[in-house]
Amino acid sequence: MIPYKHEPFKDYTLEENRQKVAEGFDLVKSYLGQEYPLIIDGKRVKSDEELSRSYNPADKDETIGHVHQAGQKEADKAMEAAKKAFESWRKYSFEYRSDVLFKAAEIIRKRRFEFVAHLGKEAGKPWKEADVEVAEAIDFLEYYGRQNLTLKDGQHVESRPGEYNQFDYIPLGVGFVISPWNFSFAIMAGTTVAAMVAGNTVLLKPSSRTPIIAYKFIEVLEEAGMPNGVVNYIPGSSRNIGDYLVEHKDTAFVSFTGSRDVGVRIYEKAAIVQEGQLNLKRVIAEMGGKDTIVVDSDADLELAADAIVQSAFGFTGQKCSACSRVIALEDIHDELLERVVAKTKELSVGNPETDIYMGPVIDQSSLDKIEKYIEIGKEEGKLEVGGTIDNEVGHFAYPTVFSGLKHNDRVMQEEIFGPVVGFATAKTFDQAIEFANDTDYGLTGAVITKSRDHIEQARRDFHVGNLYFNRGCTAAIVGYQPFGGFKMSGTDSKAGGPDYLLLHMQGKTTSEMF
Repeated sequence: MIPYKHEPFKDYTLEENRQKVAEGFDLVKSYLGQEYPLIIDGKRVKSDEELSRSYNPADKDETIGHVHQAGQKEADKAMEAAKKAFESWRKYSFEYRSDVLFKAAEIIRKRRFEFVAHLGKEAGKPWKEADVEVAEAIDFLEYYGRQNLTLKDGQHVESRPGEYNQFDYIPLGVGFVISPWNFSFAIMAGTTVAAMVAGNTVLLKPSSRTPIIAYKFIEVLEEAGMPNGVVNYIPGSSRNIGDYLVEHKDTAFVSFTGSRDVGVRIYEKAAIVQEGQLNLKRVIAEMGGKDTIVVDSDADLELAADAIVQSAFGFTGQKCSACSRVIALEDIHDELLERVVAKTKELSVGNPETDIYMGPVIDQSSLDKIEKYIEIGKEEGKLEVGGTIDNEVGHFAYPTVFSGLKHNDRVMQEEIFGPVVGFATAKTFDQAIEFANDTDYGLTGAVITKSRDHIEQARRDFHVGNLYFNRGCTAAIVGYQPFGGFKMSGTDSKAGGPDYLLLHMQGKTTSEMF
């Protein structure tokens, strides 16, 4: 593959960058409250459906914009546009398709601080978290563009005298991409461009909580040279168009990132062959996690405490990879807990327009869910710090730590998707790994230890898709730590890895006799 290095992060202790992000917020404020149409076949389309209001979760009264919603009529138009565009887009050279991604990456670099600020406004992301996400979006574009070029000549197969054989990769068709709100730029961009660079066309349904950042991304792709109809922007409710397009006879594949319940529903519905359907649908799904950090008896406890706090409370715990379970060996548990509680008390919470550590959670339903689990945690264990909800101006949940839990308590088993982490103990390292694996999910995990034997044991027995040693369990980098999980965490698609584009393609063998 053409050499690839991930996009560096910005240092927000530098006054130059602080000034630039302030300018980014000023720019975003200049277009707050606008109306955003659908984009179908390159045309701006206003629907008859009621507009959806996107608002700032840190300031509920601030409107980011009003977004048109696709109904089945618009979904059908988008499908026809995507089918038509596919007939030409699939014939574009691999080089051209990759070049669109490289140009888009450069456009995003030039608009970096605008996108950082937009994520702060629409998704409630603090500067550093937003900057990492913008860098990740750039990484997906650069990595998949390069990966695509390695596939243009197919794979070597053997030929014989008088016979020439060739194995090539061709696209699948029209893909339905359903992107999440928690990485509303990076995952949305990555899942979209992986599909399109492989020669497919896309129906993009972004999360209803963060739809406008996706609109801005379509503008980037258009500026980068993407032909009309290759990606069609159709925000809308799952009730109106979600199931409809998953089941549609012309949908070739579904790429989904979101909750377990919705992912399982998609998997079931996509398996049913509809009248007139010619191909079995593929499903690429990432469905969440309940992620554990195991801390061994010989661990560096300062490193462990930093890893836990960062992994549990980065972006307010709203990551499928977030640490929500700590399994600590009994002899170091108390000191580790003391360190984590002290560090948690130092975290700042507030509006991401200023430089804070934690912003809001995304909406009222998320806040209600977190509050429910805080009450459950009080019944199951001991509240060490946090447990506070502030919903007066924005949706704020403060970082919360529970101790005295059993590994199979509800707080330790059910995905909360907020800033709540629970502590349980294990008598031995073997038991710690057993407890870590005792969950329906298998996305990420981490082990803090100095023992080479325990590292190798965990490498073999800790059953997660992404396992980290002596660091936190979040922050996979595209091309460095391909990302995807086991069990009910999804199809282990390994986004940002060497196999990912192949999920959007099919192999074709041709054999020529002389």
